[in-house]
Amino acid sequence: MLNRDLFHLSFSAVRTRRLRSSLTALGIAVGIAAVVLLTSVGEGLHRYVLAEFSQFGTNLIGITPGKTTTHGMSGAVMSNVRPLALDDVNALRQLPQIIAAVPVIQGNAAVESEDLQRRTTIFGVGSEVPQVWQINVSAGQFLPDDDPRAARSFVVLGSRVKQELYGNQIPLGKIVRVGGSRFRVIGVMESKGQLLGFDLDDAVYIPAAKSMELFDRESLMEIDVLYKNDLDANKVQELIKQVLITRHGNEDFTVVTQEQMLEVLSSVLDILTFAVGALGGISLIVGGVGILTIMTIAVKERISEIGLLSALGAGRRQILGLFLTEAMLLSALGGALGLLLALSIAWLIQLLAPGIPVHTPWHFVLMAEALAVIVGLLAGVIPARHAANMNPVDALRTE
Repeated sequence: MLNRDLFHLSFSAVRTRRLRSSLTALGIAVGIAAVVLLTSVGEGLHRYVLAEFSQFGTNLIGITPGKTTTHGMSGAVMSNVRPLALDDVNALRQLPQIIAAVPVIQGNAAVESEDLQRRTTIFGVGSEVPQVWQINVSAGQFLPDDDPRAARSFVVLGSRVKQELYGNQIPLGKIVRVGGSRFRVIGVMESKGQLLGFDLDDAVYIPAAKSMELFDRESLMEIDVLYKNDLDANKVQELIKQVLITRHGNEDFTVVTQEQMLEVLSSVLDILTFAVGALGGISLIVGGVGILTIMTIAVKERISEIGLLSALGAGRRQILGLFLTEAMLLSALGGALGLLLALSIAWLIQLLAPGIPVHTPWHFVLMAEALAVIVGLLAGVIPARHAANMNPVDALRTE
């Protein structure tokens, strides 16, 4: 039997039993659609989070108080963690490899202007925030480079806070109360949008020293360092560690480069994408069971046909190939239908809910179709082997 004849017989068997073939292919289609759609959402989320996370640039290093690694001793027994201080920021600025360093304290407090009030995020920062965080001022200026010990009570408003408190007015020179303390407005930020769920427009910026007083903190929450583009991040990281160890006496802080943060985040998101894809794979397994069931029934219905093919000279390998080809045709048809269904749903999601990140790379499409064919092949092995191992004489006697 020629391969062309074998394919023709398999295709004729699928076409003759249209209803049964359609229902079987539908089971695979649902599984493929679930895999592709869930994986596309996971991949879209992956890309969205990484894009949001890296919008501040990639030559950043974050420093936080305390050591993240465990040394075998409880922190309750002995604590010698020295707070991150504004003097640490000044020391890091002296390094020739460092472009800028920003102290960061974050909290929440009421912001009042005349008879209007709202609670919002308060960032205690330094004057170099626009350069380090890549955000711009739309009116006025950002915080001046004051001596931290004598920082003036200035505030810069996020675009949403400004709109809520002052509408279309330009609030430069106005007095607002932040957490009960008086501050003079010297600037308004451009709209930045959200970063990983945090609305940067619904925030105000005050000097770090003032925020430490406001929130009664002894330590900075973080120091963000911007280094020169042509330098190796790991070498800059080691220089920062040396400076801080000299000041603190030991490594009681954590230094993480932007590359390290992105690597960790990417690995977590890869696991998430795999997990949601695996959930969709359950539907694909169900579709494979459907093909196994239908092919088993098909073999029992076509015993006499198998005997006739054997009498005409078809070998066991050819009969095996006949039923495997039929199973793969069913799964390929279901896979194509599933891809069409998944892409249609993804398009509708982007149209009706553009806030949900969905991204379907072409290699996902090809892998999904290949997966459908593999599932059909595996599901058809047992029925096909059963057909190939039949005794031709017994098969011809079957009515």
